[in-house]
Amino acid sequence: MLYVVTGPPAAGKSSWIEAHAKPQDIVIDLDRITRALTGPNAPAWNHDPIASRVALRARYAAIDEAVQHLDKVDVYLIHTMPNAKAMARYRQLKAHVVAVDPGRDVVMARIEAMRAPEMKRVASRWYNSRAARGVTSSMPQHSRRW
Repeated sequence: MLYVVTGPPAAGKSSWIEAHAKPQDIVIDLDRITRALTGPNAPAWNHDPIASRVALRARYAAIDEAVQHLDKVDVYLIHTMPNAKAMARYRQLKAHVVAVDPGRDVVMARIEAMRAPEMKRVASRWYNSRAARGVTSSMPQHSRRW
């Protein structure tokens, strides 16, 4: 099964996956990929633009390979804001889409505490996009203390 985990920055998407994935499952998380490709003591978030670009290419390759093995393992893919083309592909793959959202106030406080300020714009875009489509509910995520 392919699980596409969406949500604004700092919502708890990685924590949701940690609570659900098994050791043999494939987890495709751009932050994890970027950390794997950077040197010691690189930040967990707020990555260098070059490292982010290299990691994004690795993410695309990982997705292409992982979906070839959905009959053997579950694949968890973090995709903050999939566009229509990506959603069409995920529907074709019979993905289960999970929206993790502890609420705008919680997300903005988490971004303030540990992310780059520009992530507030990304979070606002995520919330505005959902409001424009008339989506009002998500999955609350409180799997760890902040």
